[in-house]
Amino acid sequence: MISERPPLSLYVHLPWCVRKCPYCDFNSHERPGELPEQAYLRVLLADLKDELATVPGRRIGTVFFGGGTPSLLSAGFYREFLARLNDSGQLAADAEITLEANPGTLEAGRFEGFREAGINRLSIGVQSFDALQLHNLGRIHGPEQAMAAARAARAAGFDDFNLDLMHGLPGQTPGQALNDLEQAIALAPTHISWYELTIEPNTAFWSRPPEQPDPDRMAETEEAGFALLAGHGYQRYEISAFAREDHQCRHNLNYWHFGDYLGIGAGAHGKLTTAEGILRYRKTRRPEDYMDAGTTSTAGPGRVGETLIPEAEQPLEFLMNGLRLVEGVPREWMESRTRPGTAPVDRRLAALREQGLLVADPERLACTPAGLAHLNTVLLRLAG
Repeated sequence: MISERPPLSLYVHLPWCVRKCPYCDFNSHERPGELPEQAYLRVLLADLKDELATVPGRRIGTVFFGGGTPSLLSAGFYREFLARLNDSGQLAADAEITLEANPGTLEAGRFEGFREAGINRLSIGVQSFDALQLHNLGRIHGPEQAMAAARAARAAGFDDFNLDLMHGLPGQTPGQALNDLEQAIALAPTHISWYELTIEPNTAFWSRPPEQPDPDRMAETEEAGFALLAGHGYQRYEISAFAREDHQCRHNLNYWHFGDYLGIGAGAHGKLTTAEGILRYRKTRRPEDYMDAGTTSTAGPGRVGETLIPEAEQPLEFLMNGLRLVEGVPREWMESRTRPGTAPVDRRLAALREQGLLVADPERLACTPAGLAHLNTVLLRLAG
């Protein structure tokens, strides 16, 4: 049975971008001209108030502003939002507060404004330092802007920031992929996300797939990249996340630990452990519908698509998150954070240990290097 409420985070979705990237399947919407900052903020704050009321007394350990392109909005927007959140008394004093930023949307001095507003961590979407690849990916920045953004983050006082990079790009050679990593490392971020380009449904790339390097070449590139990152002090702690000591992304760790999170903003998702079970919900996707729903009364726009995760599905959901981590998760967490615990999958876990895909220690749910390299196979066998 569920015997504890896990840590709590807050995800805030900002849905607008300058241009929709061809690989992006997030809830992002191109919007020319001025953004409706104040209208969106009013509804967002009402949404926040309603959501906080569902978790009285619980402290929020991390906040993540995702998108879309959150850096399109002003520092004043974040200053007012975070002031209200702080006034609620539910924001932890040491909360990690991350904002996603795209280099092509940054003006001089904007990072300083974000820092003064209360943001203490940035995640900068670089993707590549190759001009041709950036063009192919539909990015609105060039290599120089990407490098300038990282330097500006450091100059503005952000001691903790991530650089997002992709590999497996159309026509990319291993040398080009590693060169991207080397340029990122030279900028000295505390965290690097390095992941393979995946072609998702409902994207432009899905209907017109680019030709990517063959799987064997991508596997060789990954192996060389992992060694390069480790050699410069970036330890791999999740499938595609690498951090210097004590600089793992706490917000993402809470997801992978099967923690709880409130979701506010157009299309945001949330997960809460309640007396009835584990609840998932989402908010209306279209920004216009979200704002309309939140302006018809003093209440927020409300949740849509509420559902309790069936008990039979909870073990696999837990493992789909926890097994992404290099160190895995304690078995005890699965016992205390899901209703069935490990019992429904104990035999499958034992079989995977015998096959060398999970570590031998039964008290730790973690993949071996071979298991991590074939995580989809591991999860399929756990699903039966």
